[in-house]
Amino acid sequence: MEMGLISVDSWAEGSQLYFLTHLHSDHTHGLSSTWSHAPLFCSPLTAKLIPSKFPRFDLSLLRILQPNTPYTLSLSSPSPTTLHVTAINACHCPGSIMLLFRGEFGCVLHTGDFRWEPNCEKASEARRVLRHALQDVPGVDVLYLDNTYSNPIYDFPPRHVAALQVIDIISSHPDHDIIIGINTLGKEDLLIEISRVLQIKIWVWPERLRTMHLLGFNDIFTTNTSLTRVRAVPQYSFSVETLEALNAMRPTIGIMPSGLPWIKRSLQNNELLSGSFLTSRYKRGKWSENSEEAQIDKQMGNVGSSPEKIHQYMYSVPYSDHSNFEEIEDFIKLVRPTSLKGIVSSSSCYIEPMYYFGRLCRVNNHSTQQLQNRYKRKESSPRTSFGGTNVESDGGRRKVLKGKFSGVRVSRFSILRRKHRGAKIQKDNSPDQD
Repeated sequence: MEMGLISVDSWAEGSQLYFLTHLHSDHTHGLSSTWSHAPLFCSPLTAKLIPSKFPRFDLSLLRILQPNTPYTLSLSSPSPTTLHVTAINACHCPGSIMLLFRGEFGCVLHTGDFRWEPNCEKASEARRVLRHALQDVPGVDVLYLDNTYSNPIYDFPPRHVAALQVIDIISSHPDHDIIIGINTLGKEDLLIEISRVLQIKIWVWPERLRTMHLLGFNDIFTTNTSLTRVRAVPQYSFSVETLEALNAMRPTIGIMPSGLPWIKRSLQNNELLSGSFLTSRYKRGKWSENSEEAQIDKQMGNVGSSPEKIHQYMYSVPYSDHSNFEEIEDFIKLVRPTSLKGIVSSSSCYIEPMYYFGRLCRVNNHSTQQLQNRYKRKESSPRTSFGGTNVESDGGRRKVLKGKFSGVRVSRFSILRRKHRGAKIQKDNSPDQD
């Protein structure tokens, strides 16, 4: 960010101001209870939850950013600079925010992780706030984007639709216990909807119950297994092996609500591209019928965006706290960036966001065409959260340090291994991602 003095979800020393978008572990890596570098800016709810994640954290270092409220901050080095920042609801998990920065360096938006569904009331309010904040500028200079699902194969439904799909699965198994794999934070709305419609309590593990109470949910959740047949369990413990063991004692169905892919489908030349039971075809006529994208689409097939029974005891439901491809596209059209940078640099089906979205940027310097020409190039890199020296002021000019375009990341995968090991989350993907 500005002169390397601002960091977002990045915790190396050297910055003056640090911002936390939300408390998922892939965004807090490097942050600890002994943090002492500088003040940390976050939303009120994130500040409320920090002591439960970092018990000895010095709370005097927390600075609260009320969503939808502009703040003016000062940077002192190398020369005094004024920074304007507005936090905007990211609708990802409790406390999650986007950060809009403005100053001499221009206008920079960091989305953190976000899910802006078209008919979501909270997302509609967030869009209104963002439009108002950008009304006197042509668009965002640099967009740091949650590109988790920036591949057009991802077309999962709104969360309220996926929640009804989960409820339908539960209702259709009245004699079964139900376990649902969730993260340490997130999916609360899903569980609340299940409780409301079915008029039942939801079991959660003790640590999760404390989090629920901090979030204000005091009557819906319990740690008493005798009070309910529906249990929300840590995602890392959700597997076929667990379900098979439970079914040896009592009929049990597992439900994994996630936009993450669970299979990979074979393509030509014996390569494997990440597919998913949760995806549907990309049918918007943007590519010719004979293009590589169209051929991949045909091979992926009409998978649809509905629940799939991926094992005799397990269902996968496309409930995601990240925006799907179409929602990302609409978001980019709204903010009109000059350039964009994905905050996710590695995933099971990674595409550099400029590949599909570069055409929507206000300045197109042939990067999109270059990416398309290198579509088959394989490149792997570790997942990183961005902060540090991404945008700097230099005599009135704005410089953007651009990473290498990696095109589509295609990797080999053993379906047999996945079959035997079940739906355990791989180490590469943080259990808090989705």
